[in-house]
Amino acid sequence: MKKTISLISAAAIAALTTASLPANAEGGDKVYGTMNIPYADFYSAEIESAYEVDAVSSATANKWKMNEAGQLVAGTYNDGEGTILGVTFPVEVSSGDADKLAQYGFTALDSKPAAYKEVSISGDTLTVSKVIDTNGEQDVSGSAVVSTSTRYGDYQLNVTGYPEETDLYGVIVNTKEGGRYALRHLENIWRAGQLAWSAGITTKEAHGNELKYDDYADSMGKTVTSVTFITLDGYTTVDVGEQYLPVRFAGDVKAEDSAAGTGKTSLTLSGFPDDYQKDITVGEGFTVTETEISYSGAKPGKYTVTVNDGGGKYAPMSGDFILSTSDIPVRYSDGKLVAADGFSEDDAANFIKNIASVGVNGTAYNAAGKRSVKIVGEDGTIDFAVKSGENDVFDGSGNYSITVTATGYSDQLTIEIKSEEAVTSTTSTASATSPASTTTAASSSKAAATSTGANSPKTGTAGTAVPMSVLALACAAAFAFRKKDN
Repeated sequence: MKKTISLISAAAIAALTTASLPANAEGGDKVYGTMNIPYADFYSAEIESAYEVDAVSSATANKWKMNEAGQLVAGTYNDGEGTILGVTFPVEVSSGDADKLAQYGFTALDSKPAAYKEVSISGDTLTVSKVIDTNGEQDVSGSAVVSTSTRYGDYQLNVTGYPEETDLYGVIVNTKEGGRYALRHLENIWRAGQLAWSAGITTKEAHGNELKYDDYADSMGKTVTSVTFITLDGYTTVDVGEQYLPVRFAGDVKAEDSAAGTGKTSLTLSGFPDDYQKDITVGEGFTVTETEISYSGAKPGKYTVTVNDGGGKYAPMSGDFILSTSDIPVRYSDGKLVAADGFSEDDAANFIKNIASVGVNGTAYNAAGKRSVKIVGEDGTIDFAVKSGENDVFDGSGNYSITVTATGYSDQLTIEIKSEEAVTSTTSTASATSPASTTTAASSSKAAATSTGANSPKTGTAGTAVPMSVLALACAAAFAFRKKDN
């Protein structure tokens, strides 16, 4: 695979000066530069004018601005208001057209680039060729994985073997049936070889932005065989074998939440094509029909029911449901969550792995996701030195009110830690229509001594320890429980 010969950042382009007659003329009146090429013109010759490729608007505040070399949407230009209009790419033009192309930001280059497009202008009509790849097009072997479970459209294609450590100016998905689909930055082109598009079923992406899908609608049911990446070195086409795009449809899988343990819950499947051969699964310990899910010994938590097409034509569909309990199988002891009396280590581990959020002195922190804050470790240990960004979660005072919410547990664990005493309790999250809950706080005792032993929980300042009395008293804490379905 070729390495990038040159990178053209927006800052570098701005630093160059536009000359009415560039000094790099080669072969008569041909000159080289860079210019802002709208997506429609950039792709017109690449996909043989199959359709006009629109600009793309971003629902995020800053990602569309990240167009410097090496950044998320490097090589693009925008309208300054959140819409990416196209790419800034090397071109070959006649000296007579150079001044006319000033409206497109034409900027002279000192030498002939490795790859460029031939551009001419007549009145308001811009004509742009395919990429002229002076080093020759590169064909490489790679692979791809198709997912129909994505927040960014109907299909996500994760490609390996794509040209890395270089900026992508365009991507074209090629199918066995002869289809060529031009992709745009941010809505379709992401980093690390991740590509996504809508075919008309999912019409909004994760941030609520409307997805453009008309030109991709006929990709459903097609087979992707290769993906072409356009860089400053020219074309690199990655052979990905045969990757079928299962037909999407506006169906739904809905399973009702229910109680953990042994029982059953209703299942509703709607919108499925008549020829969909349903293969329905949940997991070990579950028995499923088209209308009901039965289970035995199921622990609290979130489960997924998946429906696959035995015929292989259609995309799988899935739905989540929660099995809940009002039991709290953990207690606080010596800086960590451990199994409460009457519960097993497996019960405690299940609660810990299902922790959704942790609150500290009134501030809630997500426990899952890319912006999560890991306050409770996998073994139940509370990290008293953890940070959220640059800020300490625990202020070092030794006085903390900690609330722990876990998926599948309708009651919330509350831990009160004082500099002289520790109290733990459970607080119900019962709704107003449920029977009134009662919360019983455990009695606390005064500390007899202070220590800074190795097992002391750390404060918000690294290297500082909470007095050992906190730990000694924490061990004396007790719990009260009540039952309420989530």
